[in-house]
Amino acid sequence: MSNIKELLGKILTKVEQVGNDEDEIVFVTNEGKQYKMYHNTNCCESVTIEDVIGDLNDLIGEPICMAEEVTSHDNLCGITKEYQDNNFTWTFYKLATVKGYVTIRWYGSSNGYYSEEVDFEEVTHL
Repeated sequence: MSNIKELLGKILTKVEQVGNDEDEIVFVTNEGKQYKMYHNTNCCESVTIEDVIGDLNDLIGEPICMAEEVTSHDNLCGITKEYQDNNFTWTFYKLATVKGYVTIRWYGSSNGYYSEEVDFEEVTHL
């Protein structure tokens, strides 16, 4: 598995949200490298993109100057107990260039026995 920090200093030529439910994001660099942010789903779990704040196009054409991952198991977003899952993870990816700033917010929930993590990896083909 790769780390989002691999994008630091790279210039992206394409960033797009893809997949049946648009729960994958593909990053393509000017060097021809491709990265995918996604979750490989198993039983009894759900990991989805809740929100993209900012314009993904702001990440294209300039070097990535910030690439951070922040996770939390706290109820940061005001979900009431009625809707809160037993186990959950918020994952925030913060990316920026001189053109703008983007936060990709993922929400993962499970019965406690499965992963709620987001996968980020370099891929050889999409």
